[in-house]
Amino acid sequence: MKIILVAGARPNFPKIAPILKELENKTDIETILVHTGQHYDSNMSDVFFKELGIREPDINLGIRGNQAEQTAQIIEKFDKLVEEQKPDLAIVVGDVTSTLACAIVCAKRKIKLAHIEAGLRSFNYEMPEEINRIVTDVLSNYLFVTEESGIQNLIRQGIPSNKISFVGHVMIDTLIQNIEKAKNLQTWRELNLTNQGYAIMTLHRPQNVDDSENLQKAVDITIEISKKIQLVWPIHPRTKANLEKFNMLKQLEEANIKIIEPQGYLEFLNLVMHAKFIVTDSGGVQEETTYLRLPCLTLRDETERPITVDVGTNTVTGLNKRLILAKVTEILTGTYKKGAMPPLWDGFASKRIVDTLLKKNENAN
Repeated sequence: MKIILVAGARPNFPKIAPILKELENKTDIETILVHTGQHYDSNMSDVFFKELGIREPDINLGIRGNQAEQTAQIIEKFDKLVEEQKPDLAIVVGDVTSTLACAIVCAKRKIKLAHIEAGLRSFNYEMPEEINRIVTDVLSNYLFVTEESGIQNLIRQGIPSNKISFVGHVMIDTLIQNIEKAKNLQTWRELNLTNQGYAIMTLHRPQNVDDSENLQKAVDITIEISKKIQLVWPIHPRTKANLEKFNMLKQLEEANIKIIEPQGYLEFLNLVMHAKFIVTDSGGVQEETTYLRLPCLTLRDETERPITVDVGTNTVTGLNKRLILAKVTEILTGTYKKGAMPPLWDGFASKRIVDTLLKKNENAN
């Protein structure tokens, strides 16, 4: 059985790592690892591959440009690759541009497609990721779900239930596999931080960083939080460029905020494990903090990962300064919710996925 496993942007890398390990343990599977090159900065890509033990990709499509250009390039290049390799199955993860583009190619070429992290919905159709999720799910043959809301969303969309498998979360597999390595690092100490004496900020969503009014709100919130606790901000290149463009960087430099470069997977995990809480607009961070039982405040108006709110440690705040500061006070006084562990977030999602794919392939033959 020949399988193409696709990785695009940085959020994909912790998700493909455990799947690749499971596939490589199967002697009857040939796995072709394809990196679309969507994140081509070394800090945004190469370091994750090294730290997570992901082997050198067999093929790098070398994609560049804006979203429309990337989508077009991936469709063209991935189509040629599929025609040449003739895989039995392609696996895509998450909701990035590569996910959508490769799904379209597989549908046109009648290649079976598995979507990992299927069924998540923010119901915000202005988010490019939401369009990617919906279209990819419609085109997929096998849909692997991380939380029960995903099952309901897919059934509501008309996806047959026999295509849906509730397996847990591959990103949590990666976290569990790497938590001891991360513990052994001294990243927080090297930055002269105090255990539980700082919070982390991450910000990269276009609606937060491309709009000068929203970015200024986020900066104001960050400065207010930094009056209560030191903040560490591993800054995304897009965010940094816009802070400079809108002349906001100086405001942060004068506050109790330590701005640092984007971190590798293990370094960031080490920082998270020693932090008091996280303020973010990232999807994956909402889930990692839920697993680690660490308070998370999400600077968005909605989340496609509702289990992190309903069961976990996440609160969706938008850019509501009053709400955010109230939640920070709860965290610092020990009255914030504790959270619980979502079902099947146990480190075995990737095994369930590969076992399911093999069984379905056997039944089809």
